Amino acid sequence: MKIGIIGIAASGKTTLFNALTGGAARTGGYGASQVHLGVARVADPRVDALSEIFHPKKTTYATVEFADVPGLGEGRDGPPAGADSETIPPALQGADALLLLLRAFEDPGVPHPRESVDPTRDLSVMRLDLILRDLLVVERRLERLKMLVAKKKDPGEVAEYALLQRVQAALEEERPLLAQGIPDEEMSLLRGFGFLSAKPLLSVLNVGEDRIGDAAGAFGLPAVDGEVAPIVVGARLEEELAELEDDEREIFLADYGLERPARDRVIHASFELLGLQCFMTVGEDEVRAWPIPRGAPALQAAGTIHSDLERGFIRAEVVSYEDFMDAGSMAAARERGTLRVEGRDYEVRDGEIMHVRFNV
Repeated sequence: MKIGIIGIAASGKTTLFNALTGGAARTGGYGASQVHLGVARVADPRVDALSEIFHPKKTTYATVEFADVPGLGEGRDGPPAGADSETIPPALQGADALLLLLRAFEDPGVPHPRESVDPTRDLSVMRLDLILRDLLVVERRLERLKMLVAKKKDPGEVAEYALLQRVQAALEEERPLLAQGIPDEEMSLLRGFGFLSAKPLLSVLNVGEDRIGDAAGAFGLPAVDGEVAPIVVGARLEEELAELEDDEREIFLADYGLERPARDRVIHASFELLGLQCFMTVGEDEVRAWPIPRGAPALQAAGTIHSDLERGFIRAEVVSYEDFMDAGSMAAARERGTLRVEGRDYEVRDGEIMHVRFNV
């Protein structure tokens, strides 16, 4: 899973990136042009507990890649700047979702580009920025397709031309692709463009220490269908937390009344936004968490591990994490009947431990 971090300048994007990934990217200053890439481990106490039991040679957690991308909504009105260059940053084209960081803190030493702090306004600015960037891409492609269709009338190009005309009309009405109700078969034709307004969006409010305990609803952001609730973080504080040892971090969190660091809350919300869950594989060699879509069948889960397992799938031995921990071992779970044999169409559930039988 890859998440692109976007936001208006001076919102704290790179500070949050460091907090999420444990990185040390340089922060401060407007107009920074560098893209920062990093990976965050998905904290999962189930993986920790299973590793304590199996003592594997290797423990592998699920991971999330974050890309801190500058250049969007940089305090402008109107179309995105650089209309004659790339309108969609390459680092965002492969992102599964976008994390929109909204500044909700006051700091006279770091002026807001629009001279006042207003998360609701900035949310509107950023949404429009994403739509306008997509619109520029659509317009350019339509210009090209118009000439091609006039020359040879290829059925595929004719269909694409008609689809993009509909998309263009909706974008001009400031409707993001995600809200246009485009059928899956048509959306598959658009994926190669990397449209930004087609990506799920997670709004994150970056607050000062005085508002760390506030609920997101206190900031009055408009609710949007299909999006998870906004998250409140103190990015500067979280950056400091990421540098502490575990025991020190727990004390620090308790002082601020926080149960979990921002990294865990952001990743949990990202999984919810994208409809993801994890299943586990265990053994002496490795204990590992595997992200898959909710509702994925056992055959797809097997393919996530290795294509050979999907190709030669015979059956899956499955036990819930809770039933395994209650039994204490696979043998005991089998005796109790909680270790089950399932077929390729079985819907894998969050936290289940699975062993795939296959023959290639």
